[in-house]
Amino acid sequence: MLVRTIVGLGVVCFTLVDLPGSAAAEQGKHIPNVGPAGDTVEIAGEFKFTEGPAANHDGIVLFTDVPASKVFRVDAGGKSSLFRENSNFTNGQMFNAAGEIVCCQKGRVAVVSADGKTERVLAEQYEGKPFNAPNDLVVDRAGGVYFTDPSFGPVTTSKQGVSGVYYIATDGKVTRLIDDVVTPNGVNLSPDEKTLYVIPTLREEMMAYPVTAAGKLGAGRVFCKLAQVEGKKGAGGDGCAVDTRGNLYIATGLGVQVFDPEGKQLGVITLPKPPSNCKFGGPDFKTLYVTARTSVYAVPMEATGIRPPAAAAK
Repeated sequence: MLVRTIVGLGVVCFTLVDLPGSAAAEQGKHIPNVGPAGDTVEIAGEFKFTEGPAANHDGIVLFTDVPASKVFRVDAGGKSSLFRENSNFTNGQMFNAAGEIVCCQKGRVAVVSADGKTERVLAEQYEGKPFNAPNDLVVDRAGGVYFTDPSFGPVTTSKQGVSGVYYIATDGKVTRLIDDVVTPNGVNLSPDEKTLYVIPTLREEMMAYPVTAAGKLGAGRVFCKLAQVEGKKGAGGDGCAVDTRGNLYIATGLGVQVFDPEGKQLGVITLPKPPSNCKFGGPDFKTLYVTARTSVYAVPMEATGIRPPAAAAK
């Protein structure tokens, strides 16, 4: 990969992995109507392990350093600063319609105030048993929360006995929706919220489920198969993002693999480090923020992400 640095600002030239028979192979370094539209910028580095990118209505982005139990903020100018300490090892997160941050933490799903000063617990158990390790989530327009709860060790050590995908309704009721995906990791909704994507680790097949009503799913199907890192068959995916066209962006060992709504691979955006998650943000929601090991990157895009609703005035 070609890398160049401008004094005071790390700038990385992007490349695309050319996959046989893929649109990326045919189009070279550019995915039509997707991008990238320019050089990838390293926002910040020297973290322990970055995760959980999330943008509010104004495009201000938060991301987490999970082992350090800290959350950071990226302002409109691309500068990062500490937003919250002692975050209970926050991982995946997303803003809700009230402007609060719904987040997966150690053993629970919680809601943090917009200023980061207070929090309340949404759920920390199911049927009297504690969760394994809530990992990632998505908030629907009804205000409910879908989240993954994998168990990366033997199932016998799982607190729930299975890895699951759950839904927390607005009245606080928790329902287990999926229990047959061994390592569910990333999760997201299609723009029309009629499809729930579940991104497992340790397998090639990414899953899609029809949403029949808020918190209710139909039978799952394989949405797509990931291209794999050579020598690491079945490595699977991590966090994911969607754009307004319904394209799905999946963080993988190869980079961010991009698929259209029918599951056809459009290309792979590579970065200097393997990504863990990605989300759109910035003032026009045309920047893909990618957490990747010890760094966070901003990728200018032609595609546009889905802007969360503005918080209601109090």
